[in-house]
Amino acid sequence: MEIPRHIAFIMDGNGRWARSRGLPRIKGHEAGAEAVRRVVAAALRHGVRYLTLYAFSVENWSRPQAEVKALMRLLGRFVSSNVDELRRKGVRVRVMGRRSDLPRATDRALAAAELETAPCSKLQLVICVSYGGRTEIAEAARRLALDAAAGRIDPTSIDESAVASRLYLPDVPDPDLVVRTSGERRLSNFLLWQCAYAEMLFVPVLWPDFDMADFDAALEDYASRSRRFGGV
Repeated sequence: MEIPRHIAFIMDGNGRWARSRGLPRIKGHEAGAEAVRRVVAAALRHGVRYLTLYAFSVENWSRPQAEVKALMRLLGRFVSSNVDELRRKGVRVRVMGRRSDLPRATDRALAAAELETAPCSKLQLVICVSYGGRTEIAEAARRLALDAAAGRIDPTSIDESAVASRLYLPDVPDPDLVVRTSGERRLSNFLLWQCAYAEMLFVPVLWPDFDMADFDAALEDYASRSRRFGGV
């Protein structure tokens, strides 16, 4: 079976999972963190090389402040408490998004995880936090404009590769497969440039319930498709 090199997840459904059980929303996010552990383990088992998780969007800052603060604390705790295991298993942690938006404690925890796991090469775990696809493209365009204004590049030479080289993590290959949980069918401003030819899979399972069997089913669905990249 053909295994995608890079799988990206839009982790949706934490709030609905909690609400259906009469629990606070943060309990849904905590359950979602357990799903992250399962998905990382599944990716390692199948030899996936890149795993990108949409953890927190630029739009999510508009949520109630109590929820945002709880989410930032949870993210910091999750990374800090799992970094040793991730390093042992060969998982490199990388962060993609507007780092300057993050609370200092959360950013420190993420930076420490990036540093400690930097030598790892079995799987790259990319955490998108304070991330937006349009923001990323706009910032890439701004860097190109500054380079052109400074005479470092010829504006007429700007092409797709020039834009791609100025994205947040230009060395990470585009996703082969994007999975969104909870039944919603939209990208929600996620990896808009990188997903140009990604295979899309929308599943009804809420993120906290996503398990190994769901991961295996996603791989089987991907293997059944024919990727032509615009060709015949």
